[in-house]
Amino acid sequence: MADTKREIERKYEGPATENGADGLPDLSGVAGVAAVVDKGVAELDATYYDTPDQRLAAASLTLRRRTGGADAGWHLKLPVAEGVRDEIRAPLSDTVPRALSGLVRSRVRDTELVPLVRLVSSRDVRHLVDGSGALLAEVSLDRVRAERLDGGGGTAAWTEIEVELADEGDPAFLDKVEKKLRKAGLHRSAAPSKLAKALTETGNRAGQRRDGRAGKPARATAPGTAGDHVLAHLRAQRDAIVELDPAVRRDVPDSVHSMRVATRRLRGTFGSYAKVLDPAVTGPIGDELKWLAGELGVDRDREVLTERLTQALGELPRSLVGGPVRTRLRTWAHARHGGSRRRLLAVLDGKRYLALLSALDALVADPPLLKAAAGDPERVIAKAVRKDVAKVSELVAQALDGRPGTDRDLAMHEARKKAKRTRYAAEAAVPALGAPAAGLAKAMKSLQGLLGDHQDSVMTREALRELAALAHAAGESSFTYGVLYGREEQRAAAVEAALPGAWRATLEQASV
Repeated sequence: MADTKREIERKYEGPATENGADGLPDLSGVAGVAAVVDKGVAELDATYYDTPDQRLAAASLTLRRRTGGADAGWHLKLPVAEGVRDEIRAPLSDTVPRALSGLVRSRVRDTELVPLVRLVSSRDVRHLVDGSGALLAEVSLDRVRAERLDGGGGTAAWTEIEVELADEGDPAFLDKVEKKLRKAGLHRSAAPSKLAKALTETGNRAGQRRDGRAGKPARATAPGTAGDHVLAHLRAQRDAIVELDPAVRRDVPDSVHSMRVATRRLRGTFGSYAKVLDPAVTGPIGDELKWLAGELGVDRDREVLTERLTQALGELPRSLVGGPVRTRLRTWAHARHGGSRRRLLAVLDGKRYLALLSALDALVADPPLLKAAAGDPERVIAKAVRKDVAKVSELVAQALDGRPGTDRDLAMHEARKKAKRTRYAAEAAVPALGAPAAGLAKAMKSLQGLLGDHQDSVMTREALRELAALAHAAGESSFTYGVLYGREEQRAAAVEAALPGAWRATLEQASV
């Protein structure tokens, strides 16, 4: 079993770490600090694990097995923002716990994790507490010895001060501590972590890889051709999938939706820029991305419907709510969540998903560029976007001309999907085309939202029919479901009435 702790900390180094009676500057004068409590010295021994080509270090992830101190065990640290990391902890064991190995699977794939660096630290700890004795921050003086374990044989030693904010603490307090430390001659450490410093000090930097795998720091070059622009967008979406993988496994809010969007952006790029990238190569990858998006969407679609139904139910007068409708809705909403969650984790651990990630790596490393890829980006990319806009126009016209009912519902659904792809194509075109592409993307997002509301209404009515049947079979009143159904019909009709005006507004932004 693993648990998570949000870690907000800053590291400092400088002459003051070597001076003074105990090596730590006096922090009793920091605003808000009532006392500095000596917590003694802890001896820590940590072994950091990575792939032989240091994929975790290249992505600023650290995985270690540490003994000593109050939190001995396995620790995986995932970057959140500068100075902020999520530390996932698991009990001490001889091998990497499955709870942690899964969280680095998108980086590691099938490569073995091996000992990379050993850090032995003597940690002198102080607690900064307020007048009530509550912890504000933990300050430690760490005397560190580093040893390479992967054959390099290098060693290093240094001293640093670490300030970690207490749980639920105000990050502004760290600024007050930093002001005091700077007066004592310290400065922020250039290295984001002890491991990063150890790799630098022992003469081997992380991330010096030559393949196209996510996590490799790429040499920054301005896109020059249409192919450069398209590949930059593809690389960003590939990286997003890899980076979101741990969050999806941890069920972080909105992570599944964000990964699903990244898969759709990739598929949309394949379709919109088929003159730049060979469809014979991207087609099979697109099929696999569609499969992954479907697996990611099992829970998400029901979640969207549940939110819509809950809101609609809350807007009804009490006199129109008959029977245990809310209970029925909660039961329906949670009926498949557990099973689908297990299924999704199995997908992320499966060979098919890992093969897809490898295929994306290969695509970025050796892209199947066509003749148009070498062309002027403004001309090539604008032409591709205009082609998508024309297709949306055709589908919107079909929807407006279609007969009310199933035919129109299907036509509007197809128009929504194409509007979404065109929006993604326009977003990818912004670096090349600038404001016109940004305006089109915004307009397509608005149109997509309108058509999406219509499709949500179609799906909600299907759900209401299912719920009404379940209620009827249980001997409950189905009256309220009928009321909600009628309201959804009205919402769909309102969208259909608004579509012509929305489409005219969209066309005004289509001058790319």
